Amino acid sequence: MKKGFAAGSIIFLLFFSPSVFSQAPSVMVLGVAQDGGYPHAGCEKECCSEAWKTDSLKRFVVSLALLDPSSKKWWLFEAGPDFKEQLHYFRTLTKNTYNDLPEGIFITHAHIGHYTGLMHLGREVMNSKEVPVYVLPALKHFLEENGPWSQLVKLKNITLIALDTNKTIELNKNILISTFVVPHRDEFSETAGFKITAGEKKYLFIPDIDKWQKWPKNILEEVNKVNIAFLDGTFNEINELKNRNISEVPHPLVSETIKLFNTQNPPTKAKVHFIHFNHSNKILWDQNTRQKIKEQGFNLAQQGNSY
Repeated sequence: MKKGFAAGSIIFLLFFSPSVFSQAPSVMVLGVAQDGGYPHAGCEKECCSEAWKTDSLKRFVVSLALLDPSSKKWWLFEAGPDFKEQLHYFRTLTKNTYNDLPEGIFITHAHIGHYTGLMHLGREVMNSKEVPVYVLPALKHFLEENGPWSQLVKLKNITLIALDTNKTIELNKNILISTFVVPHRDEFSETAGFKITAGEKKYLFIPDIDKWQKWPKNILEEVNKVNIAFLDGTFNEINELKNRNISEVPHPLVSETIKLFNTQNPPTKAKVHFIHFNHSNKILWDQNTRQKIKEQGFNLAQQGNSY
């Protein structure tokens, strides 16, 4: 955990987040930011200036922990640049009641905010032993054939397990994982999304997608099938990137997703928890923006919260 990260917030979560100690499986949010984290490298603008000064405003790169208290096992979704801090953060939130490393790691795709934390499993750091890493076929090939990731495979720090979009993985009797492909900038690998069945709850995890309209599935129908949906909230407005063409990094704007879901009833809207916020996104640093989204019936994933 980054020094000074909202110690009071951790105490609050430990005492007031019942999911942490419940015996039912749950999902814990370990990070909500886009690949560069928050604050962002090289940014001294309004969006990041206060976060550089105030540790409690900092946010880790997107990641989820899946907990099964009955078996005292946990799994990690995404292994990004904040991997080591997030492992420590998880241990703090759960009072060291789980193993240091997860039973397995599920990765969506080969963009830096989602897989580069695997380097900490290598012999230069943790020198782990055959940690299962679940990936789609193109990402498996990418990790096997490109250094330094190939060394993790060769030295058996990790064991790559190819995901099959036609099969559901049963982690134990309480937890099932279904994988699907979503359209995204697939320079090095395809991009996965996950449906997590944990006890009586179902979760959807799609931190990255180009546009909902490009996906063969209907996002409205998919959200209606689950209890909570963590959806791509990278950008809020079309003009956020002042010095870049936003079309080069396509994502559904939060405003676009809200417009799409405005035909749905309040319980369905409330299932949507936006995540994966770029540093330019006012959701991270402007209270009025956050409040307006909540007033429309939607939610924002909160780092450290259990669901």
